[in-house]
Amino acid sequence: MDANKVLYINQEIFPYLPKSFEADLATSLHQGIQEKGFEVRTFMPKYGCINERRNQLHEVIRLSGMNLIINDTDHPLIIKVATLQSARMQVYFIYNDDYFLRSSAKEPETSLHPEDNDERSIFFVRGSLETVKKLRWIPNIVHCQGWISALTPLYLKRVYHDDPTFANVKVVYSLFSDKFDGTFASNMVEKLRFDGIDDPIVNAIDTQNIDYTALSKLAIDFSDGIIIAQEGVAPELIDYAKASGKPVLDYVADDCATAYADFYKSL
Repeated sequence: MDANKVLYINQEIFPYLPKSFEADLATSLHQGIQEKGFEVRTFMPKYGCINERRNQLHEVIRLSGMNLIINDTDHPLIIKVATLQSARMQVYFIYNDDYFLRSSAKEPETSLHPEDNDERSIFFVRGSLETVKKLRWIPNIVHCQGWISALTPLYLKRVYHDDPTFANVKVVYSLFSDKFDGTFASNMVEKLRFDGIDDPIVNAIDTQNIDYTALSKLAIDFSDGIIIAQEGVAPELIDYAKASGKPVLDYVADDCATAYADFYKSL
């Protein structure tokens, strides 16, 4: 396919969060893919630990102002933007003070307040997709990196599948060795049903054990391609991805932009 427009939905990007394998990969990948002639848009959460002044974030009024209803409660969607200087690319930040702190914190809210991670993930995913619609930009590929983006494939295939912006999109999910401890809220599936998601795969989830592995498998179930993005990914998840019959790109240590670009085009 002609995969010349790539939407990245990221958990972390350097320099907005400290250096890590995932944050560094996001930065270098965005730049590398853009240098290969792709048109790129990229999103991440606006965690409280991101210094807005130092990173020159500012609110985009024309994109903000929408309310997202999660579990029958309204949550205002605020969009902020900054320029990733290394790639000369804008990064869109999804923000709401119900899920992300107004004041600076030492670490992301996903660690500070894990009890809200199911709703935080839903808000981030829906906020990113709704903002792309407002941008009137139609991606060919949506590439999800990090577990906070893991619900994106499900929403694209079950909520946004008839939307002209995403009707023909291919979804890629990257598996990393990072994970979260504990489980998502036991009523997460009910919140998905509130959004109109009534799928046998979702209904079969053990709601008491929605852990990192279960969430990753859900992402694999609804993706069109899976990338083993890092060494040390749990063998159970690698086996599950390969048993799915979907295209899988094994870990690439060098020049991942070339390998990823070829993978996008193969879908």
